[in-house]
This record gives sequence, C-alpha cells and structure tokens, in this order.
Amino acid sequence: MRRLRALLLAATLAAGLGLAPAGAHAQPAASASRLPPQLPAEQAEALLRSDRFRALAAELRCLVCQNQTLADSNADLAIDLRNEVLRQMATGKDDGAIKEHLVARYGEFVLYRPALSARNAALWAGPAVLLAIGAIVVLRLARRRPAPAASSAPVDEARLRRIERLLDDDAPTGPR
Repeated sequence: MRRLRALLLAATLAAGLGLAPAGAHAQPAASASRLPPQLPAEQAEALLRSDRFRALAAELRCLVCQNQTLADSNADLAIDLRNEVLRQMATGKDDGAIKEHLVARYGEFVLYRPALSARNAALWAGPAVLLAIGAIVVLRLARRRPAPAASSAPVDEARLRRIERLLDDDAPTGPR
C-alpha cells in the first residue's frame, strides 16, 4: 500500500511539474509565442500538426539536449530549429533540402542517421572491425591451448597399491 501511495505521489508531482512519463514523446506546443512570426498562425499550426513535420522533426537531433529529437525537446534552440523547419516547409522545400540546409549550418550531428561518407566511414565500419579483431583473438587463444589429455601422467602401480593400503588402514573396522 505504501508503494502505491508513493507511486501516486510521484506521478502527481511529475504531472504538476510538467514532466512526461518515460517513453512518452512530447509534441511541440502550438502556442503563438512558439510559432515563427513570419508565417500566418493557421499555416504554421497546420504544418506543425502535419505528419511530414513530425517525421522530419523525429529525424533531426536537438543540438543542446542529450539525445533528444527536435520533436521531443523544449530547449530554446530546438524551438528555433523547429521554426526554421516550418519556414522552409512553408517555402516549398522538400525534406532533403531542409536536411542539407541544417547540415550545412550545424554539421552532421543534427542528423540521427548521418549518411555514409568518407569522413564517417570509420564510425560505420568500426563495430564490424572490432568484432572481427575480437573473433581472431579468441580463435588464436583457443588454438594455443593444448587439449587436455585423457591421462596426463603415467600410472605408477606401486604408488596406487600404497595409496590403497593407506586408505584401507584408515577405514573403520567395526560398525558404527
């Protein structure tokens, strides 16, 4: 019962502070102060609710947040980037052109899935190369170890008889 009360209290506090539960994706608020001033409010709100904008904002990274998309972040820079995306969508640019503009301005870090290029080929190939090196090391170590022999030392019959005699001498003589 105490745990239930604690969970309800935590949920109430989180809701009061405006924190979203884990896994929930916050949608950008469509308030007048957050919309780009160059666009009519109706057009900006329609673009903000469009599937195209949501998909594009989910592919772009907030530059100041820890691994959040533009759609998830409420940082001032994320709001500015969302407004920039809305302005470019309103001018008729396609998603590729919008991404190219943001990459030219902020670098490939703004993309969640950067394109494979000569500059980042090591990042794409790195995990496969490290896995191959690890497999080679494991195989070499496995080949170096000698296989355990069935009988590593020759049997000394005299020693075995002596051990049996000692064991027989220590055995109890009567019932317990």
